[in-house]
Amino acid sequence: MKKRILLALCSAALTLAHAQKHQFLEIPKFSDADLSRQKSSLDENAPAEILYKSLHFSIDNNSGNLVKKAFYRVKIYDKEKAEDWLNLEVPLYQNGSNQETLSRMKAFTYNLENGASVATKVDKSSKYKSKESKYVSITKFAFPNVKNGSVIEYQYEITSPFLFSIPEIIIESNTPSLYTEYVLDTPGNIAYNVNYTGFLNPKYREVEEKMMYGMNYRTYRFGYDNLKPFKTEKFINNDMNYRTKISAELHSTNFKELKLYSSSWEQIKERLYENEDFGGELKKTRLAKENMPAGIAGITNEMDKANAIFSYVKNTFTWNKDRGLYTEDGIKKMLETKTGNAAEINLFLVMLLREAGIKADPLAISTVSNGLINIASPNVSHLNLVIAAIQTKDGFHLYDATSRQSSVDQLPPRDWNQFGILLAKDKVQQLSMVNAKTSFTYLTVAAKINDDGSISGTYADRDTGTYAMFAKESYDENADKYKKQYKENFAVDFTGIDSKVTENGDFESTMRFSSENLIDKVGKKIIINPMLFLNKSSNEFDQTEERKYLIDFTSPFNKIKKVVLEIPEGYTIEQMPKSKKIVTDDKEIEYSYVAEQKGNTLEVVSAVKVLSSNYPKEYYPAFKQIFGVASKQENQVISLVKK
Repeated sequence: MKKRILLALCSAALTLAHAQKHQFLEIPKFSDADLSRQKSSLDENAPAEILYKSLHFSIDNNSGNLVKKAFYRVKIYDKEKAEDWLNLEVPLYQNGSNQETLSRMKAFTYNLENGASVATKVDKSSKYKSKESKYVSITKFAFPNVKNGSVIEYQYEITSPFLFSIPEIIIESNTPSLYTEYVLDTPGNIAYNVNYTGFLNPKYREVEEKMMYGMNYRTYRFGYDNLKPFKTEKFINNDMNYRTKISAELHSTNFKELKLYSSSWEQIKERLYENEDFGGELKKTRLAKENMPAGIAGITNEMDKANAIFSYVKNTFTWNKDRGLYTEDGIKKMLETKTGNAAEINLFLVMLLREAGIKADPLAISTVSNGLINIASPNVSHLNLVIAAIQTKDGFHLYDATSRQSSVDQLPPRDWNQFGILLAKDKVQQLSMVNAKTSFTYLTVAAKINDDGSISGTYADRDTGTYAMFAKESYDENADKYKKQYKENFAVDFTGIDSKVTENGDFESTMRFSSENLIDKVGKKIIINPMLFLNKSSNEFDQTEERKYLIDFTSPFNKIKKVVLEIPEGYTIEQMPKSKKIVTDDKEIEYSYVAEQKGNTLEVVSAVKVLSSNYPKEYYPAFKQIFGVASKQENQVISLVKK
């Protein structure tokens, strides 16, 4: 009897183990229990949670096409904060007659009604396609009847003739995930380089060769359980660089003969120069000859000549906000309309510089939002913008004529992404891109205390260099929102806000202000913080966990805050604020606070100086200490007493 019981237990254990064995590409049936979930078990404050996510890429052995299959099931906890999940966008690419097609799209919203699940199907009439460029169109639709507690589910299939690059998949997202999987299946005669970046290890992993569809396939399968939302850190230019993600690029095919596709940067350069929308445009030297700005020939200094040509291009042509390495309508069309994409404007700049006898070449880069270039795995898909580089006796200098605020080596913030690929005619090389020009921020207040206990005056906010371009971009995006930020950030009533680009490219906002909340009266004393609303109320470097990532400011910077406060007649300062200066041993970070009485005014100047655009994570304690001192200094108060 004991043997039979033992045998039965072993059999049950084997059955259970078999039932629990993980299987890739095995979508679980929809469960009503998912509709009853009240909050995420991984992050109780998450507005949404991925219940199941599967991305499957395979090569169809019959057609030779890449097939992309996606399946998502997502729980919505807070509809108002989960907007990104409520509107689906599926991009499709095309190049000439080659184009991707979308099929087998299904989408549902599930809700719990009267104790039972009710599915609402996304109607075909709600879908629409928009043309983003000649290379990209996007199919969009919104989920109907979404409520707090809903589950949305969608799947689709894309057939693509483009085998060279398989879309990069972000494993660590802002949304927690109970299960996420990535699968790539390729025939044995088509090989890919699979790039895996990040710090997470998959719980389930299969990299092997197996028989599928009647032939030998190479498979890459990665599965992840219970992924918490990615936790970002302050002062990072693009946290996507640190998230776990997977991509794949075509390495070789072996049909009748072995053909290698893994490129070197040299091969990429050759292909670009052979492309009619890149190298073909650069060959149209006649356009440069006929459109050379007047007076250039008379400039003898090489840098002055380059700067003059750059000034002409950036002030004559308007960027249409389209990035990319390739021209779209062509430089000739741009000359007619005075509007073009980044490639048209900056390749024309290269042409003019070359025509003027300056050694100039295109510099292909990946913008900050596009992520870092993978130098170890050269691929043109890593690159999404072209700017201009010239080489002089003192080294390389960079230009980007898409921004009218830019100047030599003063690029728009989006460009500073560590390095680019210089596509010179004779050779290709990696070029380091370090933003060495300091950006200045000047915050200036002139104020007085009124008889009614309020404070009023003028305020000016001026940025230079890279930070001026940041401010201008924010202003252009939404001018009303930009101006509204002053009241939201300072809780002071501002009027007459005037924001503009100055003649030298700075961005400045001036305004008047008044407030009744900046002083306290205690008996005959007036208690006030002389920094008024510019005091640093907290330490931005407040991370309690150990820093993981690079500290990035995009630009070296000096931030200077100056307050000139008129002391009311009949009052004197009981005790002056204490001045302070702190600096790191290597002089990289410096802070000072100086208070002086000058006649009937109190003048307070606070200054932060940071000499580099970024720092290794080991600098975090130094920043934390210095900015802690700054917060303490700027929260000193003074007492004004009657004489």
